[in-house]
Parts: sequence; structure tokens; C-alpha cells
Amino acid sequence: MNRRRISVGDFLFQSGTSSFALFLVFLVTAIGIVLCYQSWPTIREFGFNFWRTQTWDPVLGEFGALPFIWGTLYSSLLALLIATPISIGVAIFISELCPPQLKHYLVFLTELLAAVPSIVYGMWGIFVLVPAVRTMEGWTPEWLRSFPLFSGPRVGVSMLSASLILAVMVIPFTSSVAREVLKAVPLAQRETAYALGATRWEVTKIVLHYARVGIVGSIMLGLGRAFGETMAVIMVIGNTPQLSLSLFAPQYTMAGVIANEFVEAANDLHISALIEIGFVLFIVTFVINAGSRLLIWGMTHQKKQVVPVVKASVETAA
Repeated sequence: MNRRRISVGDFLFQSGTSSFALFLVFLVTAIGIVLCYQSWPTIREFGFNFWRTQTWDPVLGEFGALPFIWGTLYSSLLALLIATPISIGVAIFISELCPPQLKHYLVFLTELLAAVPSIVYGMWGIFVLVPAVRTMEGWTPEWLRSFPLFSGPRVGVSMLSASLILAVMVIPFTSSVAREVLKAVPLAQRETAYALGATRWEVTKIVLHYARVGIVGSIMLGLGRAFGETMAVIMVIGNTPQLSLSLFAPQYTMAGVIANEFVEAANDLHISALIEIGFVLFIVTFVINAGSRLLIWGMTHQKKQVVPVVKASVETAA
């Protein structure tokens, strides 16, 4: 009787948790279906030209989302390029090098940055970051401004401002997850390396290699945070639908155009175009997350294959 009761409990527990997992799959699928259905008028009207054209004119009924796709990818990747070394450096210092008296304060400040609302970051960007970027643009020599990467007006609201504010917002998330991953590395890894005469830098490299899968996951988490950010980016990027390589040029993002124009959409086709931009953002996010999961899976699979080879080599040497 007791064994049967345990079996029923296990069955109910497994069924309940499985239903929750299936509900998440259903929810993601339902979101994609609804976005596709609501954006069908523009899909039927423009097809793939919606993805690859640059003209966005609601008055004339011309909608091309390429500047918004470019602005989202460009700003997010630039922010990730800036934030990743800083985040990993912060995580290494807190987990490996920081004195115990200072560690609690740094952890608290890092987590506090993650809790600051986006609108506060946006206001800080307007009053502090944008004037600083404008001053830096004024100091840029003319020979450097001849390159496409540094051309554009000296107005401050630009792709560079958006990337910097995104980097500041990404750092707390990436560094917190990376710090926990580094802290989870077994102490035996460090003690063994020190016993073999390794320096602190060599031990840190061993720890980073051991935790590389989790660190990549933390970077992907930061990328997802940058992708979905809206208010702070709207306030500093300039909101100009143009495709430009310049860091100083005002540009636009997918989340930004939805937030700015959805309430004041001119007609049903305009609303459908904005919903399709949301659908494009959903697809791009899904593809990037799937790619990151494949990357993490490949690194994990490679790590599992290395262990038997190392064991065999040790046994042969013995």
C-alpha cells in the first residue's frame, strides 16, 4: 500500500512538472502564432521586402524594417563587445582576488545596478552620457571622421550612446551569473594547481577553462537583456530610421519603433507593420538563443569527450 502511494505521488509529481514544461512550449508557440497572424496583412503585402528594404513611411504606406533590424543587432553586439571583458573581469576579481571585507560591498553594488529601472538609466544617459559623447565627438580629429565608422553629426544622441548605456545595463547580469559560475568551480581544481606550482594567473586560467560553458551562458543572457531593452535606448539613440555603420549617427531599434509608434499608428497596415517588427524581433531572438544553446551544447559535448582521453593518457603513463 505504501509502495503504491509513493508510485502515485511520483506519477503526479512527474505529470505536474511535465505539464508546466509543456505549458512553456505552448506559450512560446502561441506567442509566435499570434504575432504571425496579426502581422499577416503586411506579410501578404510586402513579403520579404519588409525585411530588406529601408523606407519607413506610414503616410505613403511604405514599410521596410531593415534599419530597425540593423540598429538592434548593431547596438546589442557593440554593447556585448564592451560589456563582456568588463563583466568577466568583475566576476574574476570578486570570486578570485577580492579581499573578504570588500567582497560583500561589491556584490551588493553589482546587484543594485541590475535593479535600477530602465527609465533611470535613460535619464542618466540624457543628462550625463549624451553630453560626454557629444564632447568626445567634438574632440575626434577630422582625419578620423573621414572613416565611415566615425562619420556623422556631432549631436551626442547616437549609436555609440545607445551601445554604452546598454553595456552599463548588461554588466550586472553577465557579471553576476559569471561570478556564480566561477564560485561553483570545485576548490580542488585551485588547490591542485597551486600544489603543482601554478601562479595565481595560471590558476585563474584553469578556473576560466573549467567554467567556460557557464560564462558563455552568462554572455548570452546579457545579449538577451540588450536585445529587449527599450526605454533607455529610445532616450539616447536618436530614433532615426537609417542604416549606417557610423557610431556617431542617430539610428533606431525594433523595440524603440514599436514603443514610439504603436499608440499613434495611422491605420491598420501601420499597426500590422509594427506587429511584424515584433514578430521579426521574436524570430531573431529565437535564432540567437538557439545558436547559443547549440554553442553551449557543443562545448559541453567536447568537454565530455576530453575527459576519457585524459584518463586514458594518465593510465597509459602510469
